[in-house]
Amino acid sequence: MSLATDERAALCSAVSELNAKAAAGDSAAFYGQQLLLSRIYGLSIQLPDGPNAEGSVVVHEVLRLLEQATMAAEDAQLEPGILDSAPTEPAAFLSWLKRLAREHPVYKHPYYREFIRDRAASDDLRNYVIQESVVDGRFDDLLAMMQVGTSGAAKMEIAENFWDEMGNGDPSQVHTHLFNQIFQVFDISAAELERSLTANALLSGNLAVLLCRYRHLYPEAVGFLGMTEWLAPDRFVQVVHAWNRLGLPDIGIVYHKLHITIDSRHAAGWFHNVVVPAAESERMRRAIARGTLWRLNSSARYLDERMPELAAH
Repeated sequence: MSLATDERAALCSAVSELNAKAAAGDSAAFYGQQLLLSRIYGLSIQLPDGPNAEGSVVVHEVLRLLEQATMAAEDAQLEPGILDSAPTEPAAFLSWLKRLAREHPVYKHPYYREFIRDRAASDDLRNYVIQESVVDGRFDDLLAMMQVGTSGAAKMEIAENFWDEMGNGDPSQVHTHLFNQIFQVFDISAAELERSLTANALLSGNLAVLLCRYRHLYPEAVGFLGMTEWLAPDRFVQVVHAWNRLGLPDIGIVYHKLHITIDSRHAAGWFHNVVVPAAESERMRRAIARGTLWRLNSSARYLDERMPELAAH
């Protein structure tokens, strides 16, 4: 991608203006910001059919503007002083993280406990799996990216999680394959998938990629993905209940059934082998808490957005 200096400056100015509008609460700008970020990430996390702009300096400049604005928006959501209040002893720090989650509005959110479980129709579940695809549909790649540069117990824990995602070597049991079977049940195309994603769903996927691809954000990824796995089992119990209630094909719910037990085990191992050893460091504690809160807060906004679906039923 080659642009003249004035064209490049105009492009960056336009992206900065988009970011400013998104920060000011413009919903259309927020959607455009997150869609653009998602598409740029696609250049580096999807195999292309031919040459693309992955190595473009201009694309990288736009990417950094989008990433910095997205990170600033998440930091603005943090309660003042909360990162400074974390205990310094690793076991106490872990208990504090779990307490943050249990006391957060996202914990056992009514979207799952009331709407999905007992009231969602087939079309509601169809929309649900579309929105969830940005994280669940590529969790293996997220793990692969974040383990680079790790060692010891943390690397082994991430590797074990990744191997489980790989179906322990059985191609028919690879978790992304199992997740994609849901798309077959509902006949969801790739084009519809992107077209139907909300801004907050795009944000969830973008935050996951952002934290996993940069080495300096590794501890934030530890908090973000660890909380994702810890919250998943209770949420997926509600999805399985709804799936059975609606009598949908069994092939589409294998992924969720599997993760009710696997993610419970993964979360326990993650906390013990990744979080606790890292929590010896003040810098790591602060960053893990930051990533944890980014996950809790962004998930809450995403689920709150879904609440009108509950009211409509």
